Amino acid sequence: MSILDQRKLIESIHPFELLSSSAMDGLIKKIDIAYYPNQTLLFSPTIASIAFYIIIKGSVTEYIDEEIHNVYGAGDSFDADALIYGKTKAKFIVDEDLICYEIKKEDFLDLLQDKEIQGYFLQDFITRHKQLKDYDAQSELSPFLISKVSDIFLHTACIVDEDETIHNAILKQENLKSKVILVKEQKSYSIVTDTDLRKKLLLGDNDLSKKIVTIATKGLITIDIHDFLFNALLLMTHNAIKRVVVVDGEEIVGVLEQLDLLSYFASHSHLVAVQIDKAQNIDDLKAIGHDFKSLIITLRANGVKVRYITKLIATLNDKIYKKLFEICVEPSLRDKCALIVMGSEGREEQTLKSDQDNALIIKNGIDVELFREPMMQLNGYLLDLGFPKCSGDVMVSNEFWRKSSSAYKDLITTWTYDMSEENAKNMSIFLDAKCIAGDCTLLIELEDYLHGSFHSRDDVLAHIAKAVLSFETPLSMFSGFVLQKERKDKLDLKKGGIFALVHGIRTLCLQYEIKETNTVERIKELNNLGIIDKTFATELIESFDTLSSIRLKAMLEAKNIEDANYINPFDLEKNQRDLLKDSFKIINKFKKFMSFHFHLNMVV
Repeated sequence: MSILDQRKLIESIHPFELLSSSAMDGLIKKIDIAYYPNQTLLFSPTIASIAFYIIIKGSVTEYIDEEIHNVYGAGDSFDADALIYGKTKAKFIVDEDLICYEIKKEDFLDLLQDKEIQGYFLQDFITRHKQLKDYDAQSELSPFLISKVSDIFLHTACIVDEDETIHNAILKQENLKSKVILVKEQKSYSIVTDTDLRKKLLLGDNDLSKKIVTIATKGLITIDIHDFLFNALLLMTHNAIKRVVVVDGEEIVGVLEQLDLLSYFASHSHLVAVQIDKAQNIDDLKAIGHDFKSLIITLRANGVKVRYITKLIATLNDKIYKKLFEICVEPSLRDKCALIVMGSEGREEQTLKSDQDNALIIKNGIDVELFREPMMQLNGYLLDLGFPKCSGDVMVSNEFWRKSSSAYKDLITTWTYDMSEENAKNMSIFLDAKCIAGDCTLLIELEDYLHGSFHSRDDVLAHIAKAVLSFETPLSMFSGFVLQKERKDKLDLKKGGIFALVHGIRTLCLQYEIKETNTVERIKELNNLGIIDKTFATELIESFDTLSSIRLKAMLEAKNIEDANYINPFDLEKNQRDLLKDSFKIINKFKKFMSFHFHLNMVV
C-alpha cells in the first residue's frame, strides 16, 4: 500500500480526519505495520500496551474477567484508554491472524495535544463507537483502481461436461479443492454452488446418479483476467455473489473468490497460506515458492518492520514443514516424534531461505529406524522446495539429529561438560529449537533438561558467551567503517553485528532459564527480569532491526546467499549509514556488557 493509500485509510478512521495536513504528514511517517499470529496476547492488566492499533486484517477479542467484552475486526481501532490511563482491566488476544497499523504510545499521546482529538478519545466508550459508525473506510478501495485480476491468486476451476453425474462431478470438485462446479453445455456454461447442492440435492431429490446439469444455475458471471479488481468487486456487489469466473478471451482460467479479493491488499500472506493448506503433493508446494519473495518485497516496500516480516514468513514456513510432515510420516507415527527447526528458523528470524537446521526427537521405546526413510524423504522435499542443504549437516537426514529423547539428554550432558567448539556450536543451534509438528512435549522436556543442566554453571556459560568477541565490530575508534579489501571493500553484517547480539542474548537467556527463542522476545524477557534496563533493551531491539533490515535488502539483491551478508555501506543512503553506525556502537556497548557480566577477560 502506497503512502497515499495509507494516508487515505488513516483519514477515513475517525477522528484522524480532524488532523491538520502537516500533523497527518507527521503521523504517517511514524506509523508501523505489524503482524501478530493467532492467539498472541497483545496486552493485559499485567502487560502494558505499547501502541494504538488499527486493524487492516484479522480480529482481536477483548476479555474482561475471562468473558468476551468486545471483538474488533477490519477497520476497528483500539485501545486509547490503555495508553491514556496507563492501565486496563482487559486482555486483548488475537483470534485471527492480525495485520494492523501501530501508532506508538508516545506518538499517540502527542496527538492528544490536538483539542478535537483529545475530546474524542476522552469521551465514553459508547459515545465514541456511535460516532465511529458514521464513518466508512472507503479509502480501502483505492488500491483496486490500479490492480488487475491477473495480479491476484485464482482458484482452480472444476469444469465438467453436462452429461456427468452429480456423484462424479462432486468427486472431481473434491479432488481439485474447488469451491464451485462449472458445467460445460453446448453453447454456454452453468454453475453449481454450495447453495445449489444444499437446496436441490440435500433438501430436494438426492439422486446422485442424475446429470449435474439438472441442478446447475444458468447465467455464468465472468470477468476478463486483464480487467481491474475494482470491477470484480462491483460485479460481486451488484449481483450479490461471492465469486466470479475469470476468463482469458473464450477460455476459463480460474475462479476469483470474494475473500481473496478483500484480503489481497492487506497482505498476500493469506493467499499463500491458503495455497499451502490446499497443497496435496510436493508439486503443489513447488508452485508456491516464488510467492514468498514477492510477498517479502511487497511487505518491505510498505514499510513493514523486518521482525514482523520474519515472523510472518516463519508462520508460512511452519505450514510447509507441517504439510511435508503429513506427506512423509504415516499417521500412526506422527505422535511418537517431534519435528523441530533450529537456528534462524527456530528464532523466527529467517526471511529468504537459508541453510536448513532441523531435527527429529523420537519418543523413548520407539524404533528410531522407523523414521529413517520418512526423514530422508522429507529432507529431499525440502531441498526440492529451495531450502538449501546445511553445510554442517544439521538436518533430519543425518542420524546425529534423529535420536530418541534419552539419547538427546545424553547429548545435552556431553554439551554441559565437554565444551569443544563443535559441542558449543551444536548446543547453540539446539537452544533456538522450535517444535513444528508431532508431539511437542518431547521438546519441552528436553528444554527443561537443558536449562536445568546449566543451572549455576556460570563457568561454562562464560565459555559459551566468549564467542560474542569472536569477530570485530566493523567500526573504527573514530566511528569510521572498517571494510574488508578481500571482499571488495565490503563489511560483514552477520559476523560484525548480528551474530554477537543473537548469540549473547541467547546465552543470557540460557543463564536465566528463559525459554523464548526469538531474539527480540528474549531481550524483552531479560528487561522484564531486570537484567537489561528498558533503555538498553530498546537500543538493542532497534539496532537488531536496523541490521536485519539492511541485511534483508542485501539478500533481495544478492545473487547468492553467501553474498547477502556483505554490504558496502557507501551504497546506502546517508541516513541508513548513520543508523548502521549507531547500531554498531550499540553492538560494541553490548559486548562490553557481556564482558563485564561474564568476566570474559578471565576466560581462557
